Amino acid sequence: MGSKTVVSSFLMVSLCVAIFVTQGVAHTQTQPTVPELFPPGSPIDLVKCWSSLFNVEGCVLEIAKSIFSGKFENVEAACCKAFLTLDTNCWPQMFPLNPFFPPLLKDICARIVPNSPARN
Repeated sequence: MGSKTVVSSFLMVSLCVAIFVTQGVAHTQTQPTVPELFPPGSPIDLVKCWSSLFNVEGCVLEIAKSIFSGKFENVEAACCKAFLTLDTNCWPQMFPLNPFFPPLLKDICARIVPNSPARN
């Protein structure tokens, strides 16, 4: 039982470390030099996708908590507004492990912020 707890904790910490990149680090990184991964002018710029969520204080943490718990009551209106402005083409790259999460969060955020236009 103890080893399952350790493995689960390790996986959760690893996932959190992968998700929670600070805004300062994201701005200081240069574009990758491997053209096959992210060619210049790529239609999906992950830094740009994530930056809109990092610009709202606590938004990424709220979304991560929603992913892990399945509870959306902690997602605030400001975070929902930022999420609703994301281009839907960002979703598969931002949430590759759970493709059903972004549409679900979009529907919940549409209820929290009813007059906010969603971007397609």
